[in-house]
Amino acid sequence: MATEERLAKVERELAATQKELADLRAELSAGIATRQIRIVDAAGKTSVWLNAAVGWPALILYDEAGEIRAGLTVDEDGPVLGLYDAAGETRAGLTVDKDGPRLVLLDEEGKMRAGLFADADADGPVLSLFDAAGKHRAGLAVRSDGGPVLSLHDAAGKMRVGLFADANGPVLSLHDTEGKVIWRTP
Repeated sequence: MATEERLAKVERELAATQKELADLRAELSAGIATRQIRIVDAAGKTSVWLNAAVGWPALILYDEAGEIRAGLTVDEDGPVLGLYDAAGETRAGLTVDKDGPRLVLLDEEGKMRAGLFADADADGPVLSLFDAAGKHRAGLAVRSDGGPVLSLHDAAGKMRVGLFADANGPVLSLHDTEGKVIWRTP
């Protein structure tokens, strides 16, 4: 190939490269668009993963061992935030959907130990506490009229003590294993 032919070839390649660079500059000036981004630490392990390729957006955070420790997504029901222990097990979750917001805390076995709910179908907010067997043991709520309610439950999850206050004053009640009131004041 003659020098002139080589020079013409280089000029064509240079012109094509300049056009590609101009196109790339135009794209970059408009912003970067991608379906996922993976951020790695100095060792190349994933620390953060931002993904929109799974059907809904997700932000996942990993610890140094590569375990998922937090995840935030928005699915068809609404936003979901999950917090995970070192073994990757869910320990806390926060959701907001058509029924309202919910915060749940789980033990090492994955059983709910506490829940805070402000569901649309409830009279008001509710805090529920559960034992290791998953039985409801205590509850604190605010009724739609603003009156507070405290309930204590036995090992079977049956309410045994109830305390509430309304416009007429406080009421304390004791219940048998069948839920029948055995004592009440006033």
